[in-house]
Amino acid sequence: MKPSSRTPFATLLSTCVLVLALVVTASALTALVTRTAPATAAAGPGRHWVNTWTGMPQLTEPANLPPAPYTGEKSVLVDTTLRQTVRVTAGGPRIRLRFSNAYGDTPLPLTAVTVALPRDGRAGVSAVEPGSLRRVTFAGRDAVTVPVGAQMVSDPLDFGLRAGSELTVTAYTARGQASLALTSHPGSRTTSYLVHGDHTRDADLPGATAVDHWYLLSDVEVLAPGRSRAVAVVGDSLTDGRGSTTNGNDRWPDRFYDRLHSRPATSGIAVLNQAAGGNRVLNDGLGPNVLARLDRDVLSRSAVAWLIVFEGVNDIGTADATPGAQRAVTDDLIAGYRQIVVRAHAQGIRVYGATLTPFGGSTLYDDPAKEREAGRQRVNTWIRTPGHFDAVIDFDRAVRDPAPGRLLPALHAGDWLHLNPEGYRVLAAAVPEGLFRHTS
Repeated sequence: MKPSSRTPFATLLSTCVLVLALVVTASALTALVTRTAPATAAAGPGRHWVNTWTGMPQLTEPANLPPAPYTGEKSVLVDTTLRQTVRVTAGGPRIRLRFSNAYGDTPLPLTAVTVALPRDGRAGVSAVEPGSLRRVTFAGRDAVTVPVGAQMVSDPLDFGLRAGSELTVTAYTARGQASLALTSHPGSRTTSYLVHGDHTRDADLPGATAVDHWYLLSDVEVLAPGRSRAVAVVGDSLTDGRGSTTNGNDRWPDRFYDRLHSRPATSGIAVLNQAAGGNRVLNDGLGPNVLARLDRDVLSRSAVAWLIVFEGVNDIGTADATPGAQRAVTDDLIAGYRQIVVRAHAQGIRVYGATLTPFGGSTLYDDPAKEREAGRQRVNTWIRTPGHFDAVIDFDRAVRDPAPGRLLPALHAGDWLHLNPEGYRVLAAAVPEGLFRHTS
């Protein structure tokens, strides 16, 4: 056949192939968009995910493990329902939860999880409001296993929350964790409840065992307006709330949140308490040191725009009370603060340094020669020097007694180191509100 006679057929064949290719490509693109659309649509126009509550994960010390019979020789929380309440600091129409197995050395199997509003909106209660209970899923399933060292994020759930309200989270694990390496936040200052069997859908847990610790749950996120942001607080027991009221939500970050929430200009700001008793900037204590946990607890949290650093007393207090040891620890602390600022600035987060409060008279940290007090003063001088932090929050000035190196007697919890609820109110009042403004 002559070439001229073959041309129409070849042209037709080429055209058909091209059209088929375009159809296949378009179909593949449509399928790709269809598959990815749900994840994008979860946020929706003008909204994004914001952390509304956090509890810094720690390895549970033996004394803070669940009491018998919920802890055995080689396992914990077998056939156990755990119900706990947390106070959220930003509101929205949808939520999701994060469960942590950061310190587990075996997988953590969660059999069922529910959320609800606690009875009368109160913290630390076992009963929930009738009709408020909702099932939580993970990739559409009731059960999920959290791998060793990992966390699992739940599916978004339509569940409206008001800023400043309490949320009840109930989890059941049929098999429990097959070791005693349990992830928790012991310093909850909030009562949780344990009972055998699956009671995730029960309206109350009569006869349950009460414990003042949080276990397994590390975060709650809320779908909030696009301009909503969070301030994270890194600290030790003074921020974790030792000396505050159990179920009273009167730690200083709680009281600070109350101030922000009472003013329209700052009412949409979430406050994330990432503190733990005994924590240090430089070395591990109760929980990893700040330099090790900064990425996990601050830089990876949703919508954090500001960071308050109020930590260093335990570094100074656990170093030897000699001039050389105190010079070394304060030099290292200052270098550590510089690292925190550099790493947070790289993520666009402004960093505010809080001066260290006095501990004179404390049997734990005070020393006759006042070497540790000299170290504290040196660190505070550096914090107050312009150009190191983006701003300074002078907690020392707010709560110190005119007598050198001591807290005001009416503000401490009896040990000259930790504050009482009034002392925490004074700390919260010392934070300048002008440091926190909405960003677009």
